[in-house]
Amino acid sequence: MKALYIFTVLFISLSFSAVSQTQKLKKIRVEYSGFVDSDSLRGPGVSVFTRDNTQQVHFTHEGINLWCDQAVYYEKEDFIEAYSNVIMKQGDTINMNAKYVEYSGKTQLAFASGDVVLTEPKSVLTTDTLYFDRIKQQAFYQSKGKVVRDSSGTITSQIGRYYMNSKKYQFVKNVVLVNPEYTLNTEHLDFYTQTGHAYLFGPSTIVGENNTIYAERGFYNTNNDTGYFVKNSKINYENRVFEGDSMYFDRKKSFASATNNIIVTDTINNSIARGHYAEIWRAKDSVFITKRALAITVQEKDSIYMHSDTLMVTGKPEHRITRAYYNAKIFKSDLSGKADSIHADHKSGLTQLINLARFSTTDAFTVRRRPILWNLGNQMTGDTIHLISNPKTEQLDSLVVYDNAFLISQDTIGKGFNQIKGLRLVGLFKDNDLYNVDIIKNAEVINYSRDDNQELIGINKSKSGKINLKIEDDYKIITLIDQVDGDIWPESKFPENARKLRGFDWREEERPKSVDDLFKDDPPLVLPKIKGLDDYVPQEDFFDAALMKRVEDASSKDTKKDEEQKASRTIPKEALKKADSSKVNTLQKPKKKDN
Repeated sequence: MKALYIFTVLFISLSFSAVSQTQKLKKIRVEYSGFVDSDSLRGPGVSVFTRDNTQQVHFTHEGINLWCDQAVYYEKEDFIEAYSNVIMKQGDTINMNAKYVEYSGKTQLAFASGDVVLTEPKSVLTTDTLYFDRIKQQAFYQSKGKVVRDSSGTITSQIGRYYMNSKKYQFVKNVVLVNPEYTLNTEHLDFYTQTGHAYLFGPSTIVGENNTIYAERGFYNTNNDTGYFVKNSKINYENRVFEGDSMYFDRKKSFASATNNIIVTDTINNSIARGHYAEIWRAKDSVFITKRALAITVQEKDSIYMHSDTLMVTGKPEHRITRAYYNAKIFKSDLSGKADSIHADHKSGLTQLINLARFSTTDAFTVRRRPILWNLGNQMTGDTIHLISNPKTEQLDSLVVYDNAFLISQDTIGKGFNQIKGLRLVGLFKDNDLYNVDIIKNAEVINYSRDDNQELIGINKSKSGKINLKIEDDYKIITLIDQVDGDIWPESKFPENARKLRGFDWREEERPKSVDDLFKDDPPLVLPKIKGLDDYVPQEDFFDAALMKRVEDASSKDTKKDEEQKASRTIPKEALKKADSSKVNTLQKPKKKDN
């Protein structure tokens, strides 16, 4: 019996070898089989190979090995049907397991079904049905599949393609990548198994424990959890929404940066920050913004705008602090200001206007001028200004000007200026209007006194230990307290050179009168050009013209109408219809007329 088996195997092997000499492709070769039977019911030249107790049936063809428990071989078509525990191996890199496999030696197309597992060094693909084109070195499924990679997690999709030469997966439709740290959803994903690089196309979300990323085009490195996103990109950090034309993200560092047209929305404190370059550190609750940086505290009736070269927002949601430095400015309809830097505590409502001791002629943002506030017709300056507001009512409460306090307002009719100066100024607000001012220590005043008909009575120039100013509509009541020294002079007898106190500096031309005015001193803005990512390349047809030509050439010309063509029986109907339609269109094309 054993001799008969050896003879049968040798005979079949020699027969296959003899035929192969006349063809470009070698025919499928039997390396081992426990039992061989002819199956005349299936047609002439059909053999059934069955394993024995020692090993499986083994075939080879053009660099692949195929093992199974049983196989049916169709000699005329050079076609195999492999059953039970099928293993297909290409070199040292590709292994495929399935319950059933069909393979054509003519087309070199394999079809696998039933618990299909395709393994390559970096990933494992499982699906219900899979096509494997050995000429193009591509595997394809369209009945949902799953790819598992240790470092990046699990990827599922309805349609998938694996390009073996470039080690690339292309997933389409209902794509989900599940990682212990996040879940990614998209419609198109290109994934490279060797590098762990993923390219996202179309509306995509990455949902982590503490953030959600949205983009319509992006790149994500699954090995080190960093990403680059463009086109409507957005990161939601629970209490902050971060948007920009181009965004970089580092999950491990809880860090993100963005370039061009940036918006950071604080959903808890109802504030917005804008600019053209920003960095956000979630773990530190820190945001850094520059290039036309603008912070907006949204209020029901009158929002507050703050602009500077650089903005930094720090602190937990319940206690945010905004720092604006280098040529900082604020604006609201009834209040505006300027300083070298501005420090705003949103919890306490304290806003500090500060000048730093760092004057340099080479610094474009250095101006040897004190912080300044404008409220209606009043200009206030000093070494440092504290502005206090009520965070709940959104109303101004008071202000304190420390050292070298100077209050100026232009006379309502003439060209003169009402002035009060001293060591310190304390002001009170009502309905956001300044109504009471106390000048403390070394107080001086120049005031244009007018009667009820607005006729000038005279110019009051006095000194005292303290001055109180009450402001009611167009009327100002000045009270001098302690060590009063001064008098009222007729305008004609009051010298021009005495009409301004020492340190007088009228700066109305600097006053921001709109949000746009906040940027008028800025240098021209030049935004970097964002290269972005390449456009999505749609998945080409797996069953393309070249493959369908191979299938057509492999079909037997003398097959009867009621007999199936083995090479084409697993090809999807829509692919066959498309191929037939293409042939009809080609035949119907009019021939060019000879000249």
